[in-house]
Amino acid sequence: MPGLWYGVKEMQVERPIKSMVLPTDSSPILLAVEPVSGPARIFLLSPANVSGIRGQRLLSPTGESDLALRLRNSGVPLGEVYRFISSLYFRGKLDYAHRFQNPPHGIAGVQIITGDGLMLPETIITLSDLRRISATPIDEKNSDYRLRLDSDLLCLRERVSDETEIILLGSVATAKYITPIHEVFGARLLFPREFLGIGDMSRGSMLLRCCAQGAELEYRPVETILGA
Repeated sequence: MPGLWYGVKEMQVERPIKSMVLPTDSSPILLAVEPVSGPARIFLLSPANVSGIRGQRLLSPTGESDLALRLRNSGVPLGEVYRFISSLYFRGKLDYAHRFQNPPHGIAGVQIITGDGLMLPETIITLSDLRRISATPIDEKNSDYRLRLDSDLLCLRERVSDETEIILLGSVATAKYITPIHEVFGARLLFPREFLGIGDMSRGSMLLRCCAQGAELEYRPVETILGA
């Protein structure tokens, strides 16, 4: 396939969405990124929760908003869908990750954890795709979730150096994200120290302030934070 490879390699499980490759001449990630010093860094974002009011509006076959109409027809980037559903927390995570990503050459620096494994924010999805992705329970004991995610994480590990940091922007209160990621990346899995003890809304506001000020958070190994 021509062009650079902007995600983990093609999965060994069949998928309706081919989401891991972005064209090199039109990547929104490349256009938005400012130079960042320091170690190579990839952000993994937890998804927005579609069970809320905004998510249910998009899942409805009768939604009349511009986004709902596009979702049912031509499709919408996954990141835009999740930003609508979670206009503060996910928006903050996505903006922050785009601002401070520092990926190795050819690898996407911002990837979203979904029921279909790792997906790029630029991946175009339709209503049926959103329903399918959302139908898979994100639970570390769910084999459907783990099969796709584990495969993607292993492929990602093959393509980055041992010095590449993996930053989780998501909850560590349960094992649904940290268990599969930590099993693959170990001590390289980091988490913002400032996230501890505050809720999602406060985290979203903090992340947006960091973007505006150009101030990056402090990251610590997840296993250290959890006392593992």
